[in-house]
Amino acid sequence: MRVMVFVKATEDSEKGFVPTPESRQMLEDMGRFNDELVKAGVMLAADGLRPSSAGKRVAFNGDKRTVSDGPFTEARELVAGYWLWEVKDMDEAVEWVKRCPNPQVGPSVIEIRPLYELEDLMADIGP
Repeated sequence: MRVMVFVKATEDSEKGFVPTPESRQMLEDMGRFNDELVKAGVMLAADGLRPSSAGKRVAFNGDKRTVSDGPFTEARELVAGYWLWEVKDMDEAVEWVKRCPNPQVGPSVIEIRPLYELEDLMADIGP
């Protein structure tokens, strides 16, 4: 099963990366954790995202498109980074996340979401 693991943004992460002793230590810890994921064959992809101030949103309404520039409000609803993992089940994904060092300098949240696989969609559509 593939899962997307989201590191939720914080007010601090929305300020952009600021090199401090704490942030450097966090990056070193995350690097070691990522190495474990790679060695275990779990990690398929991973990256950190720049703050929402560097982003854009495109809203759809029928054939109309509206583009908005960042930054976006409610940092806790934004994503600061992600992993794409291949795990046997959600329990394994949770166990990996529980081993993860704190991905932010302060309090943080990680969300795990399973991806649809082709067979999931085909089961609902039928032959």
